[in-house]
Amino acid sequence: MTGISDFQLKVLALLQEDARMKPELIATMLDVAVEEVKEAIAALEQNNVIVKYATIVNWSKMHDEKVTALIEVQITPERGRGFDRIAEQIYLYPEVQSLYLMSGAYDLQVEIEGKSLKEVASFVSNKLSTIEAVLSTKTYFILKKYKQDGIIFEEHESDHRMMVSP
Repeated sequence: MTGISDFQLKVLALLQEDARMKPELIATMLDVAVEEVKEAIAALEQNNVIVKYATIVNWSKMHDEKVTALIEVQITPERGRGFDRIAEQIYLYPEVQSLYLMSGAYDLQVEIEGKSLKEVASFVSNKLSTIEAVLSTKTYFILKKYKQDGIIFEEHESDHRMMVSP
């Protein structure tokens, strides 16, 4: 696949908004045949543009809460390979939910989940910090998620104030 068509971008936008949207509804919304939508989705899946269909869960509503941490990692890149091998070594751990190469004061941002603060601390000290290329880590625990992937978790009040203009 050399590029993504405008039609495929429209299909992606709709699926990103609601991954459970049926091809029939997408076809109606875009005024095209259902087969066109199915073919576009199949091509996007085959070319790894659509990687996974996921559910966003507000874990704070569950009794079995998880601990999520963001870890800033400074590393020494490898000659000829840069950050890729070290990043691969980190993202292969099952605790790692997300991994990003960053610009700025640190190189990688790692998001991990654990059952407890102790489990997260153990991951950082026993797995992440022991990687030879890792120079330093800073761990931040997420205390509460207000919004994720564009979804607001908490009920919020509408602003009932009157608009004031000069």
